[in-house]
Order: sequence, then structure tokens, then C-alpha cells
Amino acid sequence: MPGIVVKPRARILHGHDWVFSSEVLKVFGKPADGDVISLKDGRDHLIGSAIYNSKSQIVARRFSRRKQGLDLDFFNRRIAQAAEYRARRGVNLKLCRVVWSESDGLPGVIIDRYGDHLVLQTLTLGMDSRKDLIMNAIVDLFGDVTIIERNDVAVRRAEGLELRSGVLRGDAPSSVEIVIGGLKFGVDLLHGQKTGFYLDQKQNYETVAQYARGRRMLDCFTNQGAFALACARAEAVEVTGVEENSANIATAKRNAARNNLEVEWKEQDVFQFLRVAEKAQSRYDLIVLDPPSFTKTKSGLRDAMRGYRELHVRAFKLLSRDGVLATFSCSHHVSENAFAQMIADALVDARRSARRLRRFEQAPDHPVLPTLSESEYFKGALLEMMPGR
Repeated sequence: MPGIVVKPRARILHGHDWVFSSEVLKVFGKPADGDVISLKDGRDHLIGSAIYNSKSQIVARRFSRRKQGLDLDFFNRRIAQAAEYRARRGVNLKLCRVVWSESDGLPGVIIDRYGDHLVLQTLTLGMDSRKDLIMNAIVDLFGDVTIIERNDVAVRRAEGLELRSGVLRGDAPSSVEIVIGGLKFGVDLLHGQKTGFYLDQKQNYETVAQYARGRRMLDCFTNQGAFALACARAEAVEVTGVEENSANIATAKRNAARNNLEVEWKEQDVFQFLRVAEKAQSRYDLIVLDPPSFTKTKSGLRDAMRGYRELHVRAFKLLSRDGVLATFSCSHHVSENAFAQMIADALVDARRSARRLRRFEQAPDHPVLPTLSESEYFKGALLEMMPGR
């Protein structure tokens, strides 16, 4: 098997699963891009098998600590292990992320399940070139299902891959109905954001809705309206959902009609909405901030933190004396500590005080590897304002 020898201080020698181009000591055996290669340290000891791509800054991604090929049996075993892991933790296997990339030993593979429809992403060259094997494994394990490809994400370009989406197997309906916490949602698996729905939030809608009864609620970056609808169902007296994407607003309205719930939808930039609301001295008892990622790169972190801070200052100013804020970040480059410090700084700027009621963590179907920080991106907090402070 061809492979590479890593430098003595390479991160992979300390638990990480990636080898960056700057960490390669030498290449042997002339591997082709997409090949399975062996990884060795400077003493010729095998440290695992990886997929190789010389075009990427991450030239090798380890998927096993021993010599291992990528055949149908391998994919069957790894996907079955991923499903079993989630089942043991009480995850509904009919509606979840079945495979989460390196966290399930399949670098670059994401599989989201919506009933009998599975959405596949292959974000690395080595896995993309074995897409047929992955599809066969999915059918072996889950039966006669529809498989949809959502390889329309920009990260594929770093691997030299083109962007594409479409139906790989079966017939995909224009909309699939899912049920979360008793609420019905229509999901467009071919064109909706991410793989159709934000599955990483599904356990949090009811948690936030526990604070909604009798309150005025504002859902910022409402997307398809899930937090807003959960709070309307929990008998909030007034619910407003703000989102600048017209397609998302249209979907949110259809979801409200599905559930016979009343929400005031605002198709508007959230920052602009908050500025106007502050001038009007509006007050809300419950605010949700669930923005899209503010930065995809480390170089954009400073601007992202400025955006987060402004967002939170304005939200704190709009909250009633004992109001509640649920806030989330899906930016990997924003650490939990940085996010917590930003919240503290925003409270000082807004001249408000708050108690933290709880932290939000990544869902069990999005497991985190302590040795691979890139597997963790989701964080959040639930805060209650302190009256009289």
C-alpha cells in the first residue's frame, strides 16, 4: 500500500485524524488522489489507513488505526455501528443524522435520515469516488429507501470536487412531512438548507417552548419557523418570526398552516428589525437567536464576533425585566469560551444582568470527538434576565 511518512510533530501523532500538507515528511509508492494509503511515523511504524488527496490542504484523513481497505463490508460495518450507537442513546433512527463524518469513522460522509428518504453528502474525494459502495451499504442496512445527493456545499471545492445534487435512488417527493414534538413540518430534501432541515436543533424546540406560555416571543433567523411554531403551540400570547430569505418565510407560513398556528412573519434582515424595534421601545419576554454560521474560516472570526456581540446587545435591550434569551452558534471557529465571553461583554454593553439557566450542547446524533475539535461546532445558552439589576 502506498502512503506517507508524517513529521515528528504532526497532529495525528497526538490523537488528531488529519494530516496537513505541511506535516508530510515524505510520500512513498506514488498514491493517486482518492486512494487508500498507509500512514507511518518516522520509525516506520504504521499509525493507520487514510484517504489521500494531494489537492487538498488536508492531504490525508485517517479512518482506521490499522491496515484497512474501503470495501462494501467496511461501509456496512461502519454505518451499522453508527446507527447502533444512536439507537443505544434513544435517538429516533427514522429522523436523525445517521452518520457524522469522522465522528463515525467515515471522513467526509454525512447521512441524514427522514423516514424512508436518506440524504447523502460525500465531501471528500476518497469517499465521493466510493459513493456507489456507500449507497449499497445504505440499502443493505435500511432496505428499499430513497437516496438523495446534496453535494452542493462549497467545502467540496477544497477537495477538487464539483457541486451537484439530485436523486441517486428511488423517487423523491417535492416535500416530505416530518413530525418533531407533535409539530408537522414540510421538508424539501432537494433544495432546503443543509440537507433539508436543521436536525441538530430538533431536541431544543420543546426545551425553549417551556418558557413561552403567556409570553411575547421573538424568533430571529426563524428559517422554517420551528422555534416560533413550538412557542405558539405552547400558548405564547404573541409570536413573531423574522427571516430575510423569502423562500424560508414561504415555507414557515406553510408549516404554520399545517399546524393551525398563528405567527406574525417578518421578511426582513434581523439586524435591521432589531434596530427598528429598539427605537420603538418594543419588549419581548422570550427571544431566540439562531443565526446561520457567521464565519466559515478562522480569518473571519473577528468580524463574526462583532456581529454576534451587536446581535446580543440589541436582543438584551429588547428583553423584558425577567425575559429569557435562547441563543445558539453553529460556527465551528467560535469556541464555547469565546461565545460565553461575548455574551458577558454584550450584557455589560446593554447594562443588563442575567443568570444562565442551562447550556445547549451538540445532539447525540452529532457526536463529538475530543481529539478532533472540528467535529464540534454547536453551542448555545439559555439565559434569564435579572430584574432590578
